Amino acid sequence: MKKNDSFKQRLLGLQGNLLSFAYQLTTDKEEARDLLQDTTLKALDNEEKYVDNVNFKGWIFTIMRNIFINNYRQTVRKATVIDQTEDLYHLNISQDSGLDTPEGSFAVKEISAALDEFTDDYRIPFNMYVAGYKYNEIAEKMNLPLGTIKSRIFFARKRLREQLKDFR
Repeated sequence: MKKNDSFKQRLLGLQGNLLSFAYQLTTDKEEARDLLQDTTLKALDNEEKYVDNVNFKGWIFTIMRNIFINNYRQTVRKATVIDQTEDLYHLNISQDSGLDTPEGSFAVKEISAALDEFTDDYRIPFNMYVAGYKYNEIAEKMNLPLGTIKSRIFFARKRLREQLKDFR
């Protein structure tokens, strides 16, 4: 029982260092916390594999680094598009955004006009989300609960889909 308590105490003692390292890897506070949690769980699940004469701190940091690398590889794999068409159609089509075409600029004007009809309660969080802000950042800036921000963005998307259904 004493060995188990010692392991947990040492693991808890490294939480601050692990969080700093996780933030260096991810550059995002929420992702860093998730990585810390995954690392802690993995270490606890594999406690019996730890040998006392091995550098504990190095062992834990290696677990974190490996989890980060595996998650990164998984993300890259999910983002990879494999063209399985017979003539590689998807690889050969133009990859431009369409904004330079008359149809593309018309669609942007329509979307902007539809967004202008929204009240500030919906337009501001939606525009911030499209600009790249995370939900929690929007909630902090607008001084509103996270759930309120998520629902407003959800309803703004839904309303935009309804208003612009002819453009699909």
